[in-house]
Amino acid sequence: MQTALIVVIAVRWAPWTVVPAIVLMGRTHAQFASLMHEAAHRLLFANKRANDLVSRWVLGYPSFTSTDAYRRVHMAHHRQEFGPDEPDIPLYRGYPIAADSFRRKLVRDATGRTGLKLMRGLFSAARSSDPRARHTFWKIMGVQAVLLAAAIASGHWWVYPVLWVLPYLTVWRVINRLRSIAEHGGMMMSNDRRETTHSVAQSVPARFALVPYNIGWHLAHHVDSGIPFRNLPRLHRLLHESGYVDSTIEHPSYTALWRKLASGPTQPR
Repeated sequence: MQTALIVVIAVRWAPWTVVPAIVLMGRTHAQFASLMHEAAHRLLFANKRANDLVSRWVLGYPSFTSTDAYRRVHMAHHRQEFGPDEPDIPLYRGYPIAADSFRRKLVRDATGRTGLKLMRGLFSAARSSDPRARHTFWKIMGVQAVLLAAAIASGHWWVYPVLWVLPYLTVWRVINRLRSIAEHGGMMMSNDRRETTHSVAQSVPARFALVPYNIGWHLAHHVDSGIPFRNLPRLHRLLHESGYVDSTIEHPSYTALWRKLASGPTQPR
């Protein structure tokens, strides 16, 4: 509903509303990814078939993602936080980093360079020797064709490239990096989840723009990944009440944590 409203307003009052719509549609990709994360843990629906159907065809394929591949990678992340087979290490390895290095990463994300690199990886699946990878690629392309056809049929063909693909390549990439490093950047391998995963106070603006569907309660999620997103705030409160989490390890805001993660020494060129 929110996505449809953004598109309608962008079309109705274009071009003045297009840039804000692109930013908000980046948030839509964050929402899709958060719900797909929930589905990867098979927590979105109690019915496994419904969970997988929605996660593939409603959340994953429209967002250029294979939910099944994401599930395999994400489960490896939970098993191997900072371990030798940790698949997500490239996102948050080596923090804290210098401020200028941090800015360069964000510029690459915001200008689409990171997104285009990932898109090239997606298209390489069309030539994969693995038939499952090829089949999944064409499913993703089929869903994208439907979205493009719907935009053309509406008389506003530009909606698909400008309000769907462009935010995926730019705004969503920035959100994904900022969120990922706020989850694990600068942490270390440990059996203590407080040493592998950050705890960050959740403000209303952050929950709206960066961490929808309670995905910001990330330490609670890693303490018990079988808890549905709607119950993570309650689990976080219980962790506070028990003394497992306190003010000495909880960052007061995302901006405070990002400043800390971008406070490393400048590397000589």
